[in-house]
Amino acid sequence: MNLSLSSRPPLRMFPAALLALAALSTPVSSVAAPLPPVRIGMIDGLSGPFANAGEAVVRNISYAIERVNARGGVNLPDGKHLLQFSTFDNKLGVEDSLVQFRQLTDERIPFLIEGNSSAVAAALIDAVNKHNQREPDRRVLFLNYSAVDPTLTNEKCSFWHFRFDASADMRMQALTEAIKADPATKKVYLIGQDYSFGRQVAKAAREQITAKRPDIAIVGDELHPIGKIKDFAPYIAKMRSAGADAVITGNWGNDLTLLVKAARDAGFKAKFYTFYANSLGAPAAIGDAGVGVVRAVAEWHPNAGGNPGSPSDAYYQEFRKRYPQPKDDYLYLRMQVMIDMLVKAIEKARSTDPKAVAYALEGAHYQSAFHEATLRAEDHQLIQPLYLMQMQRADSGGIRFDNEGSGFGFRTERFIPAEQTALPSTCRMQRPPR
Repeated sequence: MNLSLSSRPPLRMFPAALLALAALSTPVSSVAAPLPPVRIGMIDGLSGPFANAGEAVVRNISYAIERVNARGGVNLPDGKHLLQFSTFDNKLGVEDSLVQFRQLTDERIPFLIEGNSSAVAAALIDAVNKHNQREPDRRVLFLNYSAVDPTLTNEKCSFWHFRFDASADMRMQALTEAIKADPATKKVYLIGQDYSFGRQVAKAAREQITAKRPDIAIVGDELHPIGKIKDFAPYIAKMRSAGADAVITGNWGNDLTLLVKAARDAGFKAKFYTFYANSLGAPAAIGDAGVGVVRAVAEWHPNAGGNPGSPSDAYYQEFRKRYPQPKDDYLYLRMQVMIDMLVKAIEKARSTDPKAVAYALEGAHYQSAFHEATLRAEDHQLIQPLYLMQMQRADSGGIRFDNEGSGFGFRTERFIPAEQTALPSTCRMQRPPR
């Protein structure tokens, strides 16, 4: 599926009579050919059990690109170029991703984005590295908006890869700080999806809890097939039997929604510490059972502005006008940051050459009225603030915006400044000559 976001309609959309009139009245020499667009290609799951997550990304990237094109596009030496967005459905599979990557390179798209699978991201990093070495005149730059396995900016770090989301270790650090401060938490159950990301979440949780609260017992550590479980009731029964008073999960998409639905249906009262409980149907699924006990962590949330009329509020309200349906209500600020930083890097490099743009991104700084971030040069990890959020009823006071029309929203429990989210990296970056 190709989504062209150009604001210039093709000539075929004009009536033939108007075209003939324009030809008579306009000298041929004064008709400027439109400048070629700057192409961005997304490889991610747009069908199957996690299609809702892919669709949410499409909305967010489309919105960010529309904002750039509304101000004229990308300013290059020969003029302003519009951004053009194309999507490639990988069905969230590694092999399908590699097939789609070949299609993307055949179309000579220089900027690849992906994020809804760390396993896919790892495979794409390898594919991009090999392609760029083999085809130096057709290089590709990989921008990662959500694949959070820490290895992607450590052992597998690449000059051609930049991550705009906090790693699993960074997110877990925020969650475990809250657990550390809660004396009522005595028994923790870990549950996650059985692939690289889920295993990393479990590893980080175990290590950080052991270091911060050695008195806490980890009473369960379970991985389940990704996208295959339709009923999580047996897992909730295990948690209850183990006496868990807190659950840590990195689940996302339907695997998270179905997990919390099962907890609600069973009347399971443990606190849930999650990466993504503020999105994609989870608040409505959790319902009243989540008030005060469900937490999530992200780089921003709709109620982060603090007061009506704040720049954060205005940004969120503009998105809601663009996508008014409650089911479309989830805004990932990091995706806006990613597109804005890419545009600025292209303009700084004065080129769309991926190598020049990559060098321009290293150490780049992002500043808005309500968010600030820096792309760390040593490993290409974005360093930005994080919010630990607690779920509340929208009518409880202090919650201006609910999530997806559910009647439930999130308030800031803890704000972690950017410098406190940064973790050491083991990356040994290999860079091409300038």
